[in-house]
Amino acid sequence: MRSVRRDRAAPVPGARDYRARYRRILRFAAWHLAVTWWFELLLPRVGLVKIAERTRAKRMRRFAQRFHALAVDLGGLMIKVGQFLSSRLDVLPPEITKELEGLQDEVPPVSFSAIRALAEAELGAPLEQLFASVEETPIAAASLGQAHRARLGPGDAADTGLDRVVVKVQRPGIDAIVDVDLAALRKVGGWLSRVRLVSHRADMPALVEEFAQTSFEEIDYLNEAANSGRFAADFADDSRVEVPDVVWERSTRRVLTLEDVTAIKITDSEALLAAGIDPAQVAPVFASVMFDQIFANGFFHADPHPGNIFVTPVTDSSTGRPWKLTFIDFGMMGEVPASTRSGLRKLLIAAASRDGKGLMSAISDVGVLVPSADTVELERAMTHLFARFGGMGFAELREVDPREFRDFAVEFGDVVRSLPFQMPENFLLIIRAMSLTSGVCSSLDARFNLWDSVEPYAAQLLRDERGNIVQDVAQQALDAAGMALGLPKRLDGLLTRLEDGSLSVANPRLERQLGRLDRTAQRSASALIFGALLVSGSVVRADDMVLSNVLMIASALPLLHGLWVGRSGL
Repeated sequence: MRSVRRDRAAPVPGARDYRARYRRILRFAAWHLAVTWWFELLLPRVGLVKIAERTRAKRMRRFAQRFHALAVDLGGLMIKVGQFLSSRLDVLPPEITKELEGLQDEVPPVSFSAIRALAEAELGAPLEQLFASVEETPIAAASLGQAHRARLGPGDAADTGLDRVVVKVQRPGIDAIVDVDLAALRKVGGWLSRVRLVSHRADMPALVEEFAQTSFEEIDYLNEAANSGRFAADFADDSRVEVPDVVWERSTRRVLTLEDVTAIKITDSEALLAAGIDPAQVAPVFASVMFDQIFANGFFHADPHPGNIFVTPVTDSSTGRPWKLTFIDFGMMGEVPASTRSGLRKLLIAAASRDGKGLMSAISDVGVLVPSADTVELERAMTHLFARFGGMGFAELREVDPREFRDFAVEFGDVVRSLPFQMPENFLLIIRAMSLTSGVCSSLDARFNLWDSVEPYAAQLLRDERGNIVQDVAQQALDAAGMALGLPKRLDGLLTRLEDGSLSVANPRLERQLGRLDRTAQRSASALIFGALLVSGSVVRADDMVLSNVLMIASALPLLHGLWVGRSGL
């Protein structure tokens, strides 16, 4: 949620406004679909394909500019649609994504009388009975809701331990606006699903439903409160992160009351310096916290723009860091399943080591590309990217000729859009989160190099992976040892049964063969344990020299045993 614009209050829409809104969205979509059909389908069929190609970039920019204006004018979900489209690098050309990436979720505030009426209807009592005071001027306004500062009454303050709070209230009529916008989007999605140019690249009805699910979650403030609690639990023992408490007694699906944690905006370098905080030290900590969310916890803040993160000075500096990062607004969260998180770890390790081939393998593991995809060109493009720009910080990238960036972006974009894949929603949220993270860090420190944060994190992930390998090898060694120790007993039992006649055998040479089998099994088990211990020692050598030496020395025992068993059988 962004800072409020000091404009006149926005009116609450009526039924006629909803119908006009629906028709306006459809007219916009129908016109631009007709233009696209004319240039991209009809003209090539009559031999005028060069005209379509020559005007394509200009038409795409014009469409994006007009949609930008429409979204700002209508508000509601249209702004969210623009932000969603700006991240669809797999579907849309850069002329569109570039124009829409700066779309701001900022609209005129709703009048306080309308906010009061909705809040009192939700909470079941006049605001004067619920709060000691409520500021009428909002501190932030967005297309879905706005926030006001307030103070709890003495009784509630004593119960919760809080005094100053922020009351977040949905915009009146937003449920109906969401329904109207989604109805229009479903209609447009149905149109697009009949256009082969679009349908072979994306399942538009499915994308609309993905977007609908995200939107419904974002306007459910009880869902946001639950997200806040889960996020706080993930960082309960982490001194770097703080999360506002929820006042559940003053919260419903449409009203959310939170601890007022307003502090220094993370990108306000002047305020940070005035508080004795070096912005350049904030950047790597913020990046590390975001990495932990995505690659370790699997539950991450998907909208970490500067308005949603504060730097809060603390009096207790026992950790050596006299400040914390305070996150707010948990309406848009992403969740990464364990299987996807494993693939993302491989992807991060490959990116940190500039391994184009490994990156392609990791992308396949994540499930972004279909199994039949030809990734040769994409692997070549990624190798080129790493060779030319890998390891560069923001300050270094600014020195690169913009034409080189443009040429590479065009080539890379063409390769990406030619592949048969469609990024899942959560993967797009990951890209959005990391893009915002990079932007925030660069604004804190122009010399900040994201690779400097990625590489040690990737190294830690690699050490963790090695630890898992060692555990697997150790378990296999224990299993082999158990089998080796149990095998002679089982063979003795078999021989006993042969001796007492309970097992009839026609071959008189079987006893000698079983003896050789016993020795062979023992030699094999010894060799297996020797190899397991030796491999374990070599794997952990870089991280723990003492454990490595112990494992390698211990491997000599099963080796000597195997040699002795072999000689005794000669």
